[in-house]
Amino acid sequence: MFSTLLRPKMKQHATRFRFDLLVIGGGITGAGIALDAVTRGMSVLLVDMQDFAAGTSSRSTKLIHGGLRYLKQMELKIVSETGRERKVVYENAPHVTEPERMLLPFHKGGTFGPHMTSAGLAVYDRLAGVEKDERRTMLSPEETLRLEPLLKREGLLGGGHYVEYRTDDARLTIEVLKKAAEKGALCLNHCKAEKLIYDGDGKVAGAEIRDRLDGSLFRTDADHVINAAGPWVDEVRGLDAIDNDKHLKLSKGVHIVISQSRFPLRQAVYFDSADGRMIFAIPRDGKAYVGTTDTFYGGNPEDVAAAADDVDYLLKAANGMFPGRGLGREDVESTWAGVRPLIHEEGKDPSEISRKDEIWESESGLLTMAGGKLTGYRKMAEDAVDRIVRRSKDRTYGPCITKALRLSGGDFDEPGELELFIEGKANEAELYGLTREEGREIAAFYGTNADVVFRFAHAAGEGAGLSAAVRGRILYAIHGEMAATPADFLVRRTSWMFFDAGKVRIEGKKITEYMADLLFLTEEEKARMFQELDHATSQAAGLQGG
Repeated sequence: MFSTLLRPKMKQHATRFRFDLLVIGGGITGAGIALDAVTRGMSVLLVDMQDFAAGTSSRSTKLIHGGLRYLKQMELKIVSETGRERKVVYENAPHVTEPERMLLPFHKGGTFGPHMTSAGLAVYDRLAGVEKDERRTMLSPEETLRLEPLLKREGLLGGGHYVEYRTDDARLTIEVLKKAAEKGALCLNHCKAEKLIYDGDGKVAGAEIRDRLDGSLFRTDADHVINAAGPWVDEVRGLDAIDNDKHLKLSKGVHIVISQSRFPLRQAVYFDSADGRMIFAIPRDGKAYVGTTDTFYGGNPEDVAAAADDVDYLLKAANGMFPGRGLGREDVESTWAGVRPLIHEEGKDPSEISRKDEIWESESGLLTMAGGKLTGYRKMAEDAVDRIVRRSKDRTYGPCITKALRLSGGDFDEPGELELFIEGKANEAELYGLTREEGREIAAFYGTNADVVFRFAHAAGEGAGLSAAVRGRILYAIHGEMAATPADFLVRRTSWMFFDAGKVRIEGKKITEYMADLLFLTEEEKARMFQELDHATSQAAGLQGG
């Protein structure tokens, strides 16, 4: 049950049934918890006040990485755990995760030198359990430039070449949630927990929840409640009695997207900027994106957007490492900004605060999952659900099975099967009235769910100025991925808002009209959808202030 049209039925279930677990927050952490819990035999309800993954989980650097920067800070446990989790994520969802060779150049006077880089990457490989054929190689200046000719040549001493994994963070979250729903979890987006409910002993036992799409209020009961609200963790804790002195500190991260026609980056690069911060520059689908910033943020996480000085900072860093391009604001096609929920550490700058995760428990029994990284979501979920299992002495639940559980769309015996699968689907696409290239794109994007998208595309045909492929994707997003608004589709279900801004400008309003018709919206509701589209487009354009 994961269709937007089934929301009324899902809310009825939520009010009539007592759940073993209520998860507040539908980012990657909450999604992972829901999947782990439901596959152990728990009944699960998950709610998110926005769309799934609308917070941090759609606004990261889009890497499943072991965190080389944490080696520099001597956080060896984080490097080891997240490094080993990278391959787990890849094997369970190869259609949204792929190995990405990363180049770490080192220059005279820079943060890293040849010996430090070689030793650091060797330790990184060992801690992360990297397989022999993927371990780091050290390169001469000439070899480094052959991999990436745009690099600054002056003072170049060489480079390190090592493996990370690139992902689509929002798609990964959606695929986790789809698998959780397939296993029986009830997942509702655009539903906000406004008030916690307590039993006679003062223990948290559910919540009153507001559907932000239609304004309705409903109550749900649960034996256990986990707060996995990411940047809103302290807000949810505010509904309960906060009985410890720990809290979050939000750090803002911004990325900019530039066409490869202006910035023809061949190779993903991890480099140090003039102020010592480490920056990524990554090619993707005809674009290159650069990020991230790391500054404390005190505003509303729902409204975070790239400011002009954020964009200028990243352009300065890019021009410093790739001096021949002369990149300016006019080259920035889109941006995204998000906040990282870090556990506050007094006196530390954002880049110095640990990315470790912790579980907090209040006197009422409310569990809060705080901190952590995208890469470690599965292990974090396992730890959180273990706490619930230990509490539930009168119930028997199964062991954690998510380490070898294929996510939705990832039903391959081996990740290497994906390429052959894509080519096979390219051939089949013509039977559904699609081009081979459309078939290839859909298969690569949706994995083993591609056939469902094909059938929707064939049934939808063309119309309203939209191709059959686009209409098929919209239908699948609504009926199979709970997209309810234009931003749900354009930002979290496709990433077109970030990586195909031209398409959004041309087809955004047509897509909104089509979605409004499919969802039987009133004129007032349709007007709100257009407002949301304008807001999302404005946020992605960035350059606020300055």
